[in-house]
Amino acid sequence: MKNLDVKFEEIPIKKLSYKSIEKKLTGFVEALKAAKEFKEGLKVINAFERYMSKFSTNITVISIRYSLNTTDEKIAKYQDQVDEMMPLVSNLINMWNKVLVKVPFRAELEKKYSPYYFQMIENSLKSFDEKIIPELIEINKLSSQYDKILGSAQIEYKGQIYNISQMGKFTKSKLREERREASIKVDEFFQAHEQEIGDIYGKLVQLRDKAAKKLGFKDFTELGYLSLGRVDYDAKMVAKYREQIAAEVVPLAQKLYKAQAKRIGIPFKKMYSYDYNLAFLSGNPEPIGDTAYLVESATKMYHEMSKESGEFFDFMKEHHLLDLEARPGKQPGGYMTFLDEYKFPFIFSNFNGTEGDVNVLTHEVGHAFQGYLARNIKPADFRSATMETSEIHSMSMEFFAWPWMNLFFGDAADKYRYSHLCDAIEFLPYGITIDEFQHWVYAHPNATHEERCAAYQEIERRYTPHKVYPSEMKAAAHGAWWMRQSHIFGAPFYYIDYTLAQVCAFQFLVEMTKNREKAWKKYIKLCKCGGKYPYVSLLKKVHLRCPFEEGSVRKVIKPLKKILATFDESKF
Repeated sequence: MKNLDVKFEEIPIKKLSYKSIEKKLTGFVEALKAAKEFKEGLKVINAFERYMSKFSTNITVISIRYSLNTTDEKIAKYQDQVDEMMPLVSNLINMWNKVLVKVPFRAELEKKYSPYYFQMIENSLKSFDEKIIPELIEINKLSSQYDKILGSAQIEYKGQIYNISQMGKFTKSKLREERREASIKVDEFFQAHEQEIGDIYGKLVQLRDKAAKKLGFKDFTELGYLSLGRVDYDAKMVAKYREQIAAEVVPLAQKLYKAQAKRIGIPFKKMYSYDYNLAFLSGNPEPIGDTAYLVESATKMYHEMSKESGEFFDFMKEHHLLDLEARPGKQPGGYMTFLDEYKFPFIFSNFNGTEGDVNVLTHEVGHAFQGYLARNIKPADFRSATMETSEIHSMSMEFFAWPWMNLFFGDAADKYRYSHLCDAIEFLPYGITIDEFQHWVYAHPNATHEERCAAYQEIERRYTPHKVYPSEMKAAAHGAWWMRQSHIFGAPFYYIDYTLAQVCAFQFLVEMTKNREKAWKKYIKLCKCGGKYPYVSLLKKVHLRCPFEEGSVRKVIKPLKKILATFDESKF
């Protein structure tokens, strides 16, 4: 058993050798082929899992260290090796899976693990074949190139150099001119790199389309859904769900934007995109302390929230599993990942002095808390859920944290809660914009960059008609805003998962206003289920309304209007 006293920075990176990995994995494949009885086969399966735990942990550590400093040439070389190697390793795992689904003791394994275990494996077999390895290698390289471009951003502003995340604070300034200037500066970075980023995306789309057609799919959409483990819903169901958001949420979001314009004293028709970054004339709610203070406040919050959450957060701090502050060379954004060998969740973020810092301490901690609660589930594939379920863990935790917002925002706690709920509602139209854009892209794989921008602009105007860019923001003004959304490049079709999860998280918010203890127990049950059930089945198991059901979005949104009405905007 691993020494759990280790700190993250003490975890070594092991040398990568494909020949060694290939030898080990082919050995497991042959041993599984030879196994005739359940006990014998289970022994091989457990040995395979232990080895894969070590392997996946090593490449995850490399990935984390690369995102912490994309300019570190030594780590970049390791990341390049991973990008080259992973499609080949996926092929070896594919060989293992082909043998696993045909073992003579499959019925006994299904009894032990559940039929869904094999449904997941058969799904992965449909979405991978060694014939698409060349495409996958190139896709990995291109995705890393995109990350490197954004991570290496050096934006000069007021005599200082900032990365994209650090510019966030200025784009939310109370001073309109500062908001405008900072937003233009960020846009200028994308203008300067537009051709390069556009070319990268064009190649990614072509490669994914080619891979899908090699596997016999009409286009990448179906393959993309399979790759995300979507076994109980499809693109048609998602399209119907987008229609519900358009009908029920877009009009509400427009009302909220009009109220925001009134609050900050700018006529609605004269608002520009950067103006919506400011929620209140008195300024957006800002944390009342630095990173150390926020972590200390989070410690108090999680200890008061529950015994499990308190123990978990102490664990994260003890093992140095939080890297929170923005700095040069660090990849933008935030994420949670899991080091399987050590059973460590890891949280990556870019604190920049805005309310987003607190969102990370609730959102990403929600992911990590679920990973911590499910860390001992076997097989390991059941520890983490598919993406749309995983985002319920994180987005619901944001709402469970509401009673403690005074620790982070002082007198502005209600201001934060109100803006947080508005943001969550307003996010849904943006989320379906990104999703519909990706469906358009993969239905038109030969489109030019200009055609993609035009398509994005048309979709954006439909779902977020309030958004007007100043002419100086040239990239955004002609429909290239999508280039900022990293999920489009590295995780196609993932983005809708945030909206599906948000609709479920809203249900937790409503329930906790009625019976917090009951809502928390349901949340813990959800987290401990891990990935043992597909999305729609899991919602039924924990008694959450499924977003795909006709009329479900209306029923979820209606009580939110009552919660919004409990806030007195005039105080903000």
